[in-house]
Amino acid sequence: MYFPRLKDLRNDRDLLQKDIAAVLKISQTVYSRYERGYQTIPVEHLLSLADFYHTSTDYLLGRTNNPNPAPK
Repeated sequence: MYFPRLKDLRNDRDLLQKDIAAVLKISQTVYSRYERGYQTIPVEHLLSLADFYHTSTDYLLGRTNNPNPAPK
């Protein structure tokens, strides 16, 4: 259940859904569906969000509670 993390990350940075939607080049409505868990996030958007938030996809997906990405 990744969607609560998306909202928390966005709120921690004082961003609006429309701001993140612009980063992903999608509508605010579609992004809102991601956050509420009504729509599955495509892999390319998941990767973009991980890059944007400087975290790992595992953190976004709730597979780890460590927000720091693995070293390259």
